[in-house]
Amino acid sequence: MYKALIIFFLLLGDIISKNFVFKLIDLNNFIELTYFFDLTHIHNFGISFGLFSGKVQPWLLVLLGVLITILLFIVMLKSKKVTEKWGFTIIIAGALSNIIDRSINGYVIDFIYIHYKDFYWPAFNFADIYITIGLCVILVQTLKEFRKKELN
Repeated sequence: MYKALIIFFLLLGDIISKNFVFKLIDLNNFIELTYFFDLTHIHNFGISFGLFSGKVQPWLLVLLGVLITILLFIVMLKSKKVTEKWGFTIIIAGALSNIIDRSINGYVIDFIYIHYKDFYWPAFNFADIYITIGLCVILVQTLKEFRKKELN
């Protein structure tokens, strides 16, 4: 039950932030906050980093996202490791938020833009951060188990 609440609040945070950006920042404009961090308003019609943008129909990306999320949910339910379950919970929250965004708009709103001198990281959103953190949690858990087995 508490995992559902976590997913709900993470979803809510991402959806509110995207709505805020949609209403306050014009499309393809930037608000410079620091020398390396801007807020922007970009429509991502592809997947991560805009891959496949314009090459795949949004409904297909929604369908693929739903199928992957269902698979992750099943794996989470079968997992006996608490840390791994938390990782999957966070990933599912991010995936669902981007699926909702893409289902409603046909694209995902990205708004966090990090850069330094000539280095520019593609814009992203909180849902992308959730997915990345969840993957890192699972990776660290897996590496710890691997290391433990190596030492035995």
